[in-house]
Amino acid sequence: MSGARSEVVTLGCRLNALESEVIQTRVDQAELADTVIFNTCAVTSEAERQARQAIRKVKRERPDAKIIVTGCAAQIAPQKFADMPEVDRVIGNDEKLARETYRGTDRIAVADIMVSRAAPEHTIGGFETRTRAFVQIQQGCDHRCTFCIIPFGRGNSRSLGADAILNQAARLTTAGYREIVLTGVDISSYGTDLGAGLSLGALCRLMLERTPGLTRLRLSSLDPAVVDESLLALIADDARLMPHLHLSVQAGSDMILKRMKRRHLRADVIALAKRLREARADLVLGADLIAGFPTEDDAMFEDSMRIVEEADLTYLHVFPFSARTGTPAARMPQLSGTIRRERASRLRALGDERRERYLASLKGSEAEILAEKDNRGYTQHYAPVRIDHAVNPGEVVRVRITGTEGGTLTAAAA
Repeated sequence: MSGARSEVVTLGCRLNALESEVIQTRVDQAELADTVIFNTCAVTSEAERQARQAIRKVKRERPDAKIIVTGCAAQIAPQKFADMPEVDRVIGNDEKLARETYRGTDRIAVADIMVSRAAPEHTIGGFETRTRAFVQIQQGCDHRCTFCIIPFGRGNSRSLGADAILNQAARLTTAGYREIVLTGVDISSYGTDLGAGLSLGALCRLMLERTPGLTRLRLSSLDPAVVDESLLALIADDARLMPHLHLSVQAGSDMILKRMKRRHLRADVIALAKRLREARADLVLGADLIAGFPTEDDAMFEDSMRIVEEADLTYLHVFPFSARTGTPAARMPQLSGTIRRERASRLRALGDERRERYLASLKGSEAEILAEKDNRGYTQHYAPVRIDHAVNPGEVVRVRITGTEGGTLTAAAA
């Protein structure tokens, strides 16, 4: 290969970040020189605007570089990017992971992802640290929440076969990874397209049974409407499934949840939180929440504030509503940006308060930490920890929590 090395610029979610690793491998295999590949996000119109801005900036700085655009924004609006003079090629979400794509010359290589049946076997195995690995178990989503454009960028739900996932887990643990995080677009739907009684809970049980070297198993975001019984049973049975779950709650108002076309109500979230803690008393919950959804009045917003307390949520991911062109929610009566930002600020402040309260409650207790670099790591409950003595990455150490500092636990040898 000659010329400057090609690079991948990742915009958006963790799944994009994992797929960017695959893209980098494909680009290197194709020996593309001086090429910048933008792996874009489409979750909001602002994300798409930022992608176009980033493309123009790189082209100004590297006028001779070839620009390829892929990801969800490219999948949804390929012509919009192809019309940019800075862009050489536009590649779809399925195509971006194929070896042969990067040897092609088509200006637009974007197929209809809604008819795709390709499972994500070539996308699994992204690595955040030398101790934690991410395994993608499914792709796409069958649901149509009114605020979300992602199904049209990712397609319908497709699950990877259990054997391929288990083989990947075995390879990772053999290579020294102690923790695996199962990820995808909608992992709660895992197995529904495979038959044979497979579910997320059943997959997790198989992985823990057949991968004895696996110390910790984590899950990415779960849909509160479909936490299956087998997963609840496993939470109670096997301590290697970490006692930290993140729920896609989105709102605490039944009316707003219905307008979002979610499949749960506030009572379902509260009941699920109770059942999860009955399965494991020390379990800690996080949640996604959207502030300022169209038509949300003060009382509806207060329902979202109250559900944080009523479901005992500790880690909050809060987003002010951002209309996405092409979604039903974008056509609903919108709240002002000021109201959306103010409500998001209030929810974040509540989340900060609850997280700090939780971290402070751990002072004096002991915890098992999976050490990462720089003498840092995470508890089983995903609380960040800074250890006051040298530890080796990948080592599981028992420590005594001594306090908190800037949102991070401090710890000494137990």
